[in-house]
Amino acid sequence: MITLYGFGAGFGLPEISPFVTKTEVQLKMAGLPYRKERAMPPASPKGQLPFIDDGGEAVADSTFIRAHIERRYGFDFDAGFSVQERAQAWAFERMIEHHVYWGLVGARWVDPVNFAKGPAHFFDGAPEHNREKLREDAQFRVAENYLLSGLGRHGPDDDVALAARSLFALSVQLGDKSYLMGSKPCGVDATAFGMLAGILSPFFESALRERAEGFPNLTAYVDRMMDKYYPEFGWTPLRQAA
Repeated sequence: MITLYGFGAGFGLPEISPFVTKTEVQLKMAGLPYRKERAMPPASPKGQLPFIDDGGEAVADSTFIRAHIERRYGFDFDAGFSVQERAQAWAFERMIEHHVYWGLVGARWVDPVNFAKGPAHFFDGAPEHNREKLREDAQFRVAENYLLSGLGRHGPDDDVALAARSLFALSVQLGDKSYLMGSKPCGVDATAFGMLAGILSPFFESALRERAEGFPNLTAYVDRMMDKYYPEFGWTPLRQAA
């Protein structure tokens, strides 16, 4: 039995982290039984979530977990793809994780209202005398990484505009297909779904969410993926929320 370590449900989502969501969906895609436990990043071999324990072997980072699943269990997330299609899927995954992700970080962690509503509560269990300092330190570190990512060097309108260009690219790639690469979900769909659901969750208000809502095929895609992989979760379809 594989144990998946993540943050758990929150922010109107079945899993707070888009990267944990990616791994959880890929475990579901591969049909592998697993159990899920809550953890915090320091527990991980790489200081980040997700990580898994597979028969005593710890594997950290969603991309390396995917490679582990493919190697150990012989499951190909991109089965039937040509070399070119596999390259395209990889390129979109990198765009999502290294560009769109930072737009999500800015909306959740840098925006003071959203930070107070969401990530600040990660520290509710800390000793009261130290709680605020932990919150301030964490927000500062994330904001610093946001700056170093490049997206945070721009004004609040420009960074959203840049992230929205990547959303436009995803929308164009999806087109009228059910999934990013065709009629059935593949590895990159787990990545895209985790990130887009995080952006589109009604829990947070943000300019990035407003821009994402302007792509009807992306909102329908998130609803479709949620229904397929988290049918038990009380998700209000985005078309209804709108």
